[in-house]
Amino acid sequence: MKHTLKLSCAVLASVACWAFASPSFAQESPKPMRGADVAAVDQAPEAKKYLGGKPGGQEKVARTFNSQPPVIPHAVENFDEITLEENQCLTCHSTANYQKKKAPKIGDSHFRDREGKKLPESSALRHNCTQCHVPQVDAPPLVENEFKGDIAAKGGKAAAKKKN
Repeated sequence: MKHTLKLSCAVLASVACWAFASPSFAQESPKPMRGADVAAVDQAPEAKKYLGGKPGGQEKVARTFNSQPPVIPHAVENFDEITLEENQCLTCHSTANYQKKKAPKIGDSHFRDREGKKLPESSALRHNCTQCHVPQVDAPPLVENEFKGDIAAKGGKAAAKKKN
């Protein structure tokens, strides 16, 4: 009896394997998510030119949520590369220069370490400005989006200034 049961199970298993391996049950090969061959050249959009000329010549862009890093409202293409020794952004935005240059001062959050302790100078963790702050670009959205952040939905600071 045990032998018959084993033989029956083996036959059923082989029939099942044969049935699923037949062309009628074969699955299509998976398609890449990009819709193109992985080795194909990426269809990236053309590079957009940054808005704004020299610093101070472009209107600030309203933020859409609290603690959002502001975008850079001027061109940075001709700025020197940010290194540990030099950061051209601080020429205008440091605590020593921002009033003379009529530029926004770097945020208070830049003067705190990882534990939240206040520092006398800006933190080395925040030295690479373009890691969070990006230049403003006039480009259409890559995907449809109706997102309205808290600040934008309430009119934002820029809208409040225009009303006054």
